[in-house]
Amino acid sequence: MQTTSNLRDKVRSHLLQQIQTGGLTIGKTINLAALARKIGISVTPIREALSQLEQARIIEAVPNRGFVVTRLSEKEAGDLYGIIAQLEVTALESSNFDTEDIENLKSHHDHLKDAKGAQDRLSARFQFHALLVHKCTNKVLLQILEDLKARLLFYEYQFVHENDFYATVNRQNEAIIQAIEDDNIPTAALILKMNWMSVLELVGKRMPVVT
Repeated sequence: MQTTSNLRDKVRSHLLQQIQTGGLTIGKTINLAALARKIGISVTPIREALSQLEQARIIEAVPNRGFVVTRLSEKEAGDLYGIIAQLEVTALESSNFDTEDIENLKSHHDHLKDAKGAQDRLSARFQFHALLVHKCTNKVLLQILEDLKARLLFYEYQFVHENDFYATVNRQNEAIIQAIEDDNIPTAALILKMNWMSVLELVGKRMPVVT
């Protein structure tokens, strides 16, 4: 029998998958009854999962509407990319990489270069970043990063598609891997921060101006 926490995690995973595939769109109301029928569990763990996502600012509770996917803003984008860049740098600087780790990074980098379509490239990009920090032993930091990146998916899914941008990302990733291979973590951390800031710059250019 599944525990409440397991059911809650199942709901959370389902909703995050919907975010990654574009099934959950900005401003969309989440229908609890429909979600319960689709996943096949009761409303209680669904409410708990939604509350967790609300704390992560992925969704918000709106009176008389229920839970709604939070709208995007240029300020939030700046805050998100800035803190994620800093947290990833912190995680990277506290990590130790062996030969197998470096080979895995190279393999994931090759997968990103070969990925076709916005969804596959976005997924591969986030997987590469997860691999960069997975040796960090601070599990609280990694959980915070995971929650923040779930929100970030909305920005990247909507605004980051250009081939030229991914060409730039690929060059930065290669430089990060080379710096790690040279045991030059400070340089890897600097390029990693530049990587997130270049994404923020692109998102800022693509976001509609709010008057």
